[in-house]
Amino acid sequence: MRNAVTSKDKLRLWIYLLKTAREVENGLRERLRTAHETTLPRFDVMAMLHRTPDGLRMSELSDQLMVSNGNVTGIVGRLAEDGMITRVSEKGDRRARHVKLTKKGRLWFESLAADHENWIDAHFKGLDHDEIDAVIDTLLKIRKEYV
Repeated sequence: MRNAVTSKDKLRLWIYLLKTAREVENGLRERLRTAHETTLPRFDVMAMLHRTPDGLRMSELSDQLMVSNGNVTGIVGRLAEDGMITRVSEKGDRRARHVKLTKKGRLWFESLAADHENWIDAHFKGLDHDEIDAVIDTLLKIRKEYV
């Protein structure tokens, strides 16, 4: 019979979760940089816009990505310069900007997304359905307890 779970056990779990998430994220960052000459934040912005084909206001985009308007503004500006997204002022409020993927941006993102999916698939190739479900269930339980 195992001993009761201690705060040290929970701390060890947290460290493993953090290390694993960082390793996966760093691997994705490196692959995006070397294979597509882009960054994970750019990928995240394009992914959100790909899920919302009609586009989003800049404030909605930053809310959805849980980052500051300043961070999103810089990324959006560079994506617009590259022809990947359009920025249109909202009627009645010239300060508000509506952004969406261009056709070029949509096609490029779909190539990025396919590679991203393949990289994730390869990273978790050793897990079967039951293991994946168990990890997801555990993470949901942790989130539920915390929130």
